[in-house]
Amino acid sequence: MTLEEKFDMPIEAPNKYRGLLNALTILSIIGNSLGIISSIVTFFRAKTNYESIRTALEGGGIDNAPAFVKAMINKESLVMAEKMLDNRIPLLIVGIVSASLCLYGAVEMRKLRFQGYSYWMIGTLLNPIAMLLFVGVGAFVGYAWIGLFFTILFIVLYTVVVRDITNQKN
Repeated sequence: MTLEEKFDMPIEAPNKYRGLLNALTILSIIGNSLGIISSIVTFFRAKTNYESIRTALEGGGIDNAPAFVKAMINKESLVMAEKMLDNRIPLLIVGIVSASLCLYGAVEMRKLRFQGYSYWMIGTLLNPIAMLLFVGVGAFVGYAWIGLFFTILFIVLYTVVVRDITNQKN
């Protein structure tokens, strides 16, 4: 049996990992379904978002806002919104492709076909890399760190579960 055949074969997961794998894949399916919707909404709202930030900064309405609002709406956020507007088509494509890869990978892992882990990992890493390339580091300020935290958490959890299940098989 070749390595590719072994990697593609469903394997029997111990019960202690089955529950965690099911929970992770369900959360991945929900999260990436929302990710596809979010990519589409972001595409259509890119111009509105840019215009509202520009209007707030030019109109001076931000001067009376609370400090946390001033921290979120500034020249850097306007530049980031402009980059997102300029790159909305590639970001839409990458968002849908990366979420679709994650969905496919999660479904495959639910079937205990662990080549799905590779698809899931590629999809998981694709979106942040694209955001970094198209928008820049500014895309990872504020609440974006919460998304990065969950991305790292899921990478660690999936890696541990997949490694332990495949090691028990050997």
